[in-house]
Amino acid sequence: MLEHGGNLRDAALRFGRSDWLDLSTGINPAWYPVPQLAAQAWHRLPESDPALAEAACAFYGAPSMLPVAGTQAAIQSLPRLRAPSRVVVAAPSYAEHAHHWAQHGHAMRQISYAELDGALAQADVLVICNPNNPTGATVPASDLLRWHEQLAARGGWLVVDEAFGDTDGGNSIAAHTHLPGLIVLRSIGKFFGLAGLRLGFVAANGEILKPLADMLGPWSISGPAQQIAIAALRDHAWQEQTRRQLRDSGQRLRSLLAVHGITSHGTDLFQWWPEARPEQFHEFVARHGIWVRLFTQAARGIRLGLPPDEMGWQRLRTAVEQWSKEKR
Repeated sequence: MLEHGGNLRDAALRFGRSDWLDLSTGINPAWYPVPQLAAQAWHRLPESDPALAEAACAFYGAPSMLPVAGTQAAIQSLPRLRAPSRVVVAAPSYAEHAHHWAQHGHAMRQISYAELDGALAQADVLVICNPNNPTGATVPASDLLRWHEQLAARGGWLVVDEAFGDTDGGNSIAAHTHLPGLIVLRSIGKFFGLAGLRLGFVAANGEILKPLADMLGPWSISGPAQQIAIAALRDHAWQEQTRRQLRDSGQRLRSLLAVHGITSHGTDLFQWWPEARPEQFHEFVARHGIWVRLFTQAARGIRLGLPPDEMGWQRLRTAVEQWSKEKR
C-alpha cells in the first residue's frame, strides 16, 4: 500500500508524541459543519438519492456525475474498464494513478508535464492532475481539450483529476464531459474538509459512467454521507466565504515561507517546494510536533497544508524560522 499524508499513527510511533500539528494532507482545516441527519439515515439501506448527483452537477458544472466512495474508488476501477492500452500518467502526480494503471495489462509510462504534448501520439490514455498534487502546477483548459480531441479520435481517454480544483475552477473541463472519452474526477474531501466522508464524483458520459456504476455495485455511498454532501454542495454562502478565507490563508502560507527564503508553489490549500534537504526538513519540523508530507522521488521536496488556528500558525512560523537559521 502506498504512503499518503495524514498518517499520524506512524508519526506518533516514530517520534513518541501525540500533540501533532498535521499539515500533511492539504485538506481544508475548517471543514463544513455537518448538519443534523435524518434518523433513518443510519437505518435504511443507502439507495442512491438523485439529489446528490444533481447537486454535484450544479456545483461542478458537469452535465452528468456518478457519486463514488472517494475518487480513490474511481482511480482503482477505471483501469479495469479498458482493454490493455498505452497509458501516460503525468509526473510527478498523485501516486495512486500510476500504481493502478500499471496493473491490469496496461503499458504505463510516467512523463513530465513539459513532455506531455510530445508523448501524446504514443498514448491511448492520458492521466493528469490539474491542479497537480503535489506541486500545484496547472495546465490550461485549452491544452487539455486539444489533447482530448487527439485521444478521442482514436478511441482514447483523457482522465483529469481535479480533486484540488475547487478554490479556483478556471481550468476545470468538467463542463465538457459529455464528450466521449473525457473523464473528470472531483472530491468532497479537500475543499469541504470532509475526507472522512469518503465521497467523490466522476464526470463522464454514459458509456463510461454506466459500466463504472455496475462495477462499483449498489450502496457504495452511505446514507449519512449523501445527506451531508447534498447540504454542503447546496450551501453557496459557506462556499463563497470559504473561498475567501482559503485565498487569504493560502497567501499567508506563501508569504510565511517566502520570508524565510522558501520559494513555494501550490494552491490555496497547500504549498510545495523542491527542498534541497527534504528528509532533514521533515525530521526537523517533526521534532517540533509538525507533520508535513515528504516526497523523495519524482517530486523530491516538501508539501504542507494550512494550520487550523493561530496557535498552529505560530508553531509553524517558529519551526520554519529555526530551520532557516540552522541552514545558515
